[in-house]
Amino acid sequence: MLRLLCILSLAWGLLPCAGLAQGTSNTATPAGGINTGRQMWSQLATEARLTEQWGAFTEIQLRHSNASRLPRQNILRAGLAFYPASCLQLSAGYSYGQFYRAASSAEATLLPEHRMYQQVLLRDYSSSVRMQHRYRMEQRWMHHPEGPQYGYGSRARYQLRLERSLRRNPKLEPGTPYVAASDELFFNLGRSARQRFLAQNRAYLALGYQAARYTALEIGYLYQVGQLDEYPETERNHTLQLALNFTPDFRNQPTK
Repeated sequence: MLRLLCILSLAWGLLPCAGLAQGTSNTATPAGGINTGRQMWSQLATEARLTEQWGAFTEIQLRHSNASRLPRQNILRAGLAFYPASCLQLSAGYSYGQFYRAASSAEATLLPEHRMYQQVLLRDYSSSVRMQHRYRMEQRWMHHPEGPQYGYGSRARYQLRLERSLRRNPKLEPGTPYVAASDELFFNLGRSARQRFLAQNRAYLALGYQAARYTALEIGYLYQVGQLDEYPETERNHTLQLALNFTPDFRNQPTK
């Protein structure tokens, strides 16, 4: 497992050699242009099952560009979840984002964003390939770079995620390595949809390790393409993503 993680990290570091070196700094380009760069995202996500029907979750993401030297985005998310069935999760929450718009940290302009969102999660873990569908609606208040005022926009997101154990046992028990793949589409709604309905696409491939009953580690490659709201140009980002997922279960377990 350690060898695979090292190989993936090395491949990410060599991405500029494949003709991407001209955009590794994420420098601004004229509106309508294409900006290609490398990023690194670090994520800590917690989904705690409190009772049979209720849960809570938090998520912290730190995103950097240009070989992790420049701040790009920081996101904090929290919310409550309701489980009407074992395969279904309904949740709602609040998210705060810090977006930096600049080519260097000395010139960075902080653009905060507040979000409310609602989410439906469908999970099917009955086969050897674990499948998850995620539908999310977002109401966003985004800070304009020209002044102190905020603008409003809404967005819909859909993600399909697949997981498979790298052992004969399909269950992700402690000590089990696995592979994960996902694709997520972003759709602008309302006024913002007049300019671009399909906003982003994120394709993701990762190696994971179920370190303990409630703890999993992932390292993967994410390809992001689209026009981000805080940047005028089209973005094509090659991203190394590191994730720590913690899913404690506080429900009363039946005694043996």
